[in-house]
Amino acid sequence: MTSQTQEQPLATGAADGAVLEVEGLCVEYAGEVRACVDVSFTLRRGEILGVAGESGSGKSTLITALTRLQRPPAETTAGRILYHGRDGGPPVDLVALDAGRLRALRWTSVSIVLQSAMDALNPVMRLGAQFADVLRAHDRRMGKKEAWRRAAELLAMVGISGDRARAYPHQLSGGMRQRAAIALALACRPDLVVMDEPTTAVDVVMQRQILAQVLRLRRELGFGVVFVTHDLSLLLEVADRIAIMYAGRIVEIGTAHALYADPKHPYTRGLRDSFPPLHAPLRPLTGIPGSPPDLRRPLPGCAFRPRCQKSFDGCERTRLELVTVGEHEVACLLYPAGDDLS
Repeated sequence: MTSQTQEQPLATGAADGAVLEVEGLCVEYAGEVRACVDVSFTLRRGEILGVAGESGSGKSTLITALTRLQRPPAETTAGRILYHGRDGGPPVDLVALDAGRLRALRWTSVSIVLQSAMDALNPVMRLGAQFADVLRAHDRRMGKKEAWRRAAELLAMVGISGDRARAYPHQLSGGMRQRAAIALALACRPDLVVMDEPTTAVDVVMQRQILAQVLRLRRELGFGVVFVTHDLSLLLEVADRIAIMYAGRIVEIGTAHALYADPKHPYTRGLRDSFPPLHAPLRPLTGIPGSPPDLRRPLPGCAFRPRCQKSFDGCERTRLELVTVGEHEVACLLYPAGDDLS
């Protein structure tokens, strides 16, 4: 684990309760492919929950379901997504909201940072105009001049000079565009920000700067984050807890420290051992043999069984739900009663 991870304290938002509760979420494509199966987790206020896994594990389907951005043939077929507002009232089930109520919650309560900033920014509008549209849509009393002034403040918040509000997206570097997209997501001070691999399109140096900005803003503004990426090593630096997905299911969830120091699920261990440690003794790198399963043809029992070196006869017949093992929750027959791996 890197030194930055060791220096970052866990979020203190746990004491403030949950901002999001996902219960038994299932998402299917055309009724044939189950891309998310019985996904459940809780996000606390001010917490960063990382979601990691290989391509095809269901990460992107999960975040489009959380933000209600999925398009046919994707359909949420079961479960609830309960959002707890800052007013302390009863939670709202995002799955059941109609378009009007959902529109009112977007940006003010729940926002998203996409993998490519150019998917979020209009290439023919100045940055300030795009920020002003968001701000004035949710505050009808705000005038145009005030909205542009606020846009400059938001850009400055992420380290971009306020005068760049008059620039077009193509006039900014890739890192600046990504930081502008983060600022846009925070424009209306949401409680929850979903981040879809927000640093994939930038170089390593800019990646560090963007992550540092996210951590700083999280501390200052107190929003919760669902941070989705295929890069487990990155999440070990920024996340408070990490959920590992495989074949549409969460197979392990725990603190970043616990998942790095002692991963329980064989898949999590394989992900951990596939990148080199920066501040630990050198060890051989090992990959995960085989390929992720075809979700159109789900296997009985554990979906990871064909790739797992610790599988045994029971894995072919039984799919275990998450059980508590120390600081982890893990779905693996190696822990049928919450026992540690021998």
